[in-house]
Amino acid sequence: MANETEKVSVLRLSEDGKKSIEDVVVTEFPLTIILNNQELVTLLCSPTNLKYLTIGFLFSEGLLKSKDEVEKVIIDDRKGIVRVEARGVGDLDRDVLFKRLITSGCGRGASFYSASDVRNQVKVTSQIEISSHAILALVNEFQQRSILFKATGGVHSAALCDARDILVFSEDIGRHNAIDKIFGECLLEDITTDSRLIITSGRVSSEILLKVAKRNIPVLVSKSAPTDSGVHLANDLGITLVGFVRGKRMNVYTNSWRIVANGE
Repeated sequence: MANETEKVSVLRLSEDGKKSIEDVVVTEFPLTIILNNQELVTLLCSPTNLKYLTIGFLFSEGLLKSKDEVEKVIIDDRKGIVRVEARGVGDLDRDVLFKRLITSGCGRGASFYSASDVRNQVKVTSQIEISSHAILALVNEFQQRSILFKATGGVHSAALCDARDILVFSEDIGRHNAIDKIFGECLLEDITTDSRLIITSGRVSSEILLKVAKRNIPVLVSKSAPTDSGVHLANDLGITLVGFVRGKRMNVYTNSWRIVANGE
């Protein structure tokens, strides 16, 4: 397994002059996913939790429907290849393989979703509520857990939470990958995502929103901003979208009834 970071020599320039120092940068790892002997995609990712990333990606893209379909996962860390054998998955149409959308994600996020995926997505109807105080507390803990970000400034983080605690946490150079690692772990370890929250450090665009909707998650919280499509999709799919959570402030863009101000 490759290291998550690498030390490099840099020239530090400042008002005090220049000097040579050693800095820490995050590792970028190419991972090629092969599903039933068909090369599917190469993701640029952090070299950790590759099994969770692979399974989470395949489920997010609708290429796998249940955990029971997965028969074998073989990871070659040296070559950067993961082979998945799954039953119930036929030959993939070449149009599907070549319509890959290179998304707006860091780390070259890849997605196979289309307009029909949005039309067919079931609306999230969970009636859970959470206080704004609880969201601020969770985001504060979320920031404290980002050890790799503190060391490099070069990764995104994601977390699955209930109203009080962070249940699953991941980091990756790609915001899509960080979320797929969460979902892959939940699927393989039988961790429920119903009536949970997702926290992400990254921008919330439409493909991120759809990933979350597919797991029936009612609340999506980000330290960053949403796109217009992300906002519209969250509204249409019944998801509470919260952005710009910083300090003691946040913006609630959609379905604000789930957020109880000041714990009341």
